[in-house]
Amino acid sequence: MHCTQRLPAANVPDKKRNDEDMIDLLAHLAAVHRGVAQEQGGPNEIIRVTMRRNYSTTPEDLWEALTDPERIARWFMPISGSLKVAGNFQLEGNAGGDILACEPPRFLQTTFGGDSSILSLTLVPVGADQTELVLNHSVPLAMAGSVAGALYVGPGWDGAFLALGLYIDGVLTDDPRAAAESPDAIEYSKRSVDLWAEVVAASGATPEETEGARQASLAQFAPQEVQ
Repeated sequence: MHCTQRLPAANVPDKKRNDEDMIDLLAHLAAVHRGVAQEQGGPNEIIRVTMRRNYSTTPEDLWEALTDPERIARWFMPISGSLKVAGNFQLEGNAGGDILACEPPRFLQTTFGGDSSILSLTLVPVGADQTELVLNHSVPLAMAGSVAGALYVGPGWDGAFLALGLYIDGVLTDDPRAAAESPDAIEYSKRSVDLWAEVVAASGATPEETEGARQASLAQFAPQEVQ
């Protein structure tokens, strides 16, 4: 089964961003629910990052935006590979993985950057014209260290959630990677790091674990803001 499914061209957003269009950073940040938990036990203990956000489109359209290589490149980055169950993928200059499950337009599961790093995306219809995207990313406790390890991946997925939202809303740029380095995006990442620091602290990370992971996260996602 292939993960991609083509929709009529009319369903694909294609509006260029106007100069007067402004990114409401606080609204995009508030649109995402963030969580982290330590689960299972013994050698199978994992840290799971969970994110949820509603998008103003159908599950079919959101699924295609998440799985069609041409559309992925318009909001995220170029992707190559065999996009089907038992296939694999490689994001240009980023992680790759194997496709473990593909159930259009509802569920996608892959490895991400390593066999023990598991990413799943679940799409849930909400009313007639919205879809909830639920992301779960789990890694072994030995890899994450503690729930504070969420700071190493959460802000990155926040950036992807923002870019996907701008794309679905029809706000496009010619170069998604350049947009990710814009002042707006850097400020978004800084605020995202602070929100994730609150989440991991509330989930049981010590102050030392939280601050150490926060500084590492700022260095990775918002280097101008390291202090």
